[in-house]
Amino acid sequence: MDETITTSSPVGKQLDKIGAGKSASYLMFNKKKISLVAKITIGRDSSNDIVVDNKLASRHHAVIQKIKDDFFLKDENSTNGTFVNGTPIPKDKYVKLNVGDQIQIGTMTFVIS
Repeated sequence: MDETITTSSPVGKQLDKIGAGKSASYLMFNKKKISLVAKITIGRDSSNDIVVDNKLASRHHAVIQKIKDDFFLKDENSTNGTFVNGTPIPKDKYVKLNVGDQIQIGTMTFVIS
């Protein structure tokens, strides 16, 4: 069953402090703005919404999903993990994203704006 990291967990507390009260609308990647929609898949495979050309990224690495008015990131059991603001996120758990959060997949960095 999918679970969300709540503000009571250590990772949730750290991530919830950053960008509290600001709503995200796009993702910055390679100097491009990508509008945040209901669901965005990220990985090396060409079937993803965002294709990451990096050997450290898994074929289906992570997903950003809108739940109510917020966006959440979930690592899709990737080999090398997904990081938010330098902190590794647990596999198969949703982590709330805030404006200014930096997502690292392999050597690529995405910024929530």
